[in-house]
Formats: sequence, structure tokens, C-alpha cells
Amino acid sequence: MATLCVVVPAYNESESLRAFHSRLAAVLDKLDLDAEVLYVDDGSRDDSYAIMRALRESDARVATLKLSRNFGKELALTAGLDAVDADAVVIIDADLQDPPELIPLLVQHWREGYDVVYGTRSARAGETRLKKFTSAAFYRLMERLSATPLPRDTGDFRLMSRRALDALRQLRERQRFMKGLFTWVGFRQKPVVYERDPRHAGSSKFNYWRLWNFALEGITSFSGAPLKVATYIGLAAAMLSFVFGLWVLGKALLFGDPVRGYPSLMLAVLFLGGVQLMALGVIGEYLGRLYLEAKQRPLYLIEEWTPPAKRNTTGDPQPQ
Repeated sequence: MATLCVVVPAYNESESLRAFHSRLAAVLDKLDLDAEVLYVDDGSRDDSYAIMRALRESDARVATLKLSRNFGKELALTAGLDAVDADAVVIIDADLQDPPELIPLLVQHWREGYDVVYGTRSARAGETRLKKFTSAAFYRLMERLSATPLPRDTGDFRLMSRRALDALRQLRERQRFMKGLFTWVGFRQKPVVYERDPRHAGSSKFNYWRLWNFALEGITSFSGAPLKVATYIGLAAAMLSFVFGLWVLGKALLFGDPVRGYPSLMLAVLFLGGVQLMALGVIGEYLGRLYLEAKQRPLYLIEEWTPPAKRNTTGDPQPQ
């Protein structure tokens, strides 16, 4: 029988986990697959991990993995995917914004030959207009900048075949933008359109500052366009400065050089200084990522790994 593992990364989701598992278990009961669930605790500060352990005690299909601290969702997701041993894996959050009831449809398309079946949101309930606008703008910007365009309005909710998962595991970069990596591996991919529900409980862990840094991560991980933009702006500024210099020289030769021009001087200095600082900032973003890659630290560290009760496996997954 084919095997399926559902990977659920969670950080401070104690208010949602029981309701989420209740709906997920009802879906898995109806699948003609040997299914497991892997809950990954990303260093939660509440009792999320205790609830995960309780779920394992009541459901033999549940495995738990606890990271040594909060590494962030991208690395928690990586840890979960590294621990999977199944023919297909489904990635879904525990906040119930993505409905577990769609999993049978994802499985159906997988059996039709698709390696990646991802959920595309047609509506985003419970989110502010600003968040919807910034999210849409980000995906459209990535579509233009990246050589590997991201599907619009698509999050982590998806199914991946074993060969797509094995390909993804080969990508060991430290600064991880999973939505881009999912697309980069290629293979046959298919969208499933659905309406996203509001959070079941609690609040989003991504404020606008974290979302801004997340966007920077995506852009710098999958596009060199900012470096090119900085180059083009620098060239344009140099040309304008050269033309302005010729104009100043010509004016001095023809009409003399009275002691005036403080506003134009300050304008030139501030403009060129701003362009240089912006270019240095862009270069610094990329240099910082090279620095992190050069240190070659493990992507994550595991504090505790407990396989599902129905398995006799006792080996621990190793930090990557």
C-alpha cells in the first residue's frame, strides 16, 4: 500500500492543534493509504509540544519532532521533510486556514502523475486589505524578477511525490525560501484552487516586519535583479553627474564662476550619497547571505524525535 505523511510545522499553536488533528484524522481515516502525521514543534513557548505528545498517545499514526529552539518556519519545515519516509508528503499548517479536507483531491492528482500539487488561494478570509495587497504585490514582483516564477497566491500547502521530495532534500542552502525551492525542483506541478479560511484561533506569527524580511529573503534567494538595479541606478547617476559637470564647466567658462550654487551642490551630494548607500545596502544583503553559507552550520538541531507508535523504528533523524 502506498504511504503518505502529513508534515505539520507549528509554533505556539496550542489553541488550534486539537481541532486541527480532529479534522485531519477524519480525512486520513477515509484515505486508502498508509498515512502518518508528523508534528514539528519549532521551539514553541506554550504547551504545543505537550499537546503533540498527547495526540501521539491517542493516535498511533502521529510522530513528533521537537527542535532545540525556534529556528523559524522554513527550517522547521525542512526538519520535518528530512524526517519523512513515505511515497508522498503533504505540507499543511496547524491554524486551519488551509482545509485538511482538500488532501484527498491532492492525492487524486498525485495518482494521476503529478509530482507537486499545490493549493492556490482564490480568497483569503480574515486578513486585512493591506496584507492581501502586500501579498499579491510580492508574488507579482517575484514573477517578474525571478528566473523561477512563483505561482501566484500560493503558500506552503501542497503535496509532493517522493522524487520531488528527494530532489528538494538536495538543496541545503542556509537562507531558505521554501516557496521558491518547491517551484525550483520542477517536475509535473498542478494547482488546486480553494478559498482560505480565517485562523481557527490565535494570531499570525508574521507581523509586517517579519513579512518584509521574508520578502527580502525570497527576492535575494531567487533573483540577482536588485544587484542589477543598483548597477543601472549607479550608471544613470554617473551619467547625470557627468552631464551636470559639463554644464557647470561650460557655464564657468562662458559666464565666470560667481560664489553661488550651494543648493545644486547639496542636491548632487545627497543624491549621489543616497545612491551609493542604497547600492551598498543591496550588496550587503547578498554578502551577508554568503557569510552565513560559508559558516556551514547545521540547518537545525533536534531535541527530541518520537516515531509513530505503529512503527518499531527507533533511529533518530540527524541534524542537517
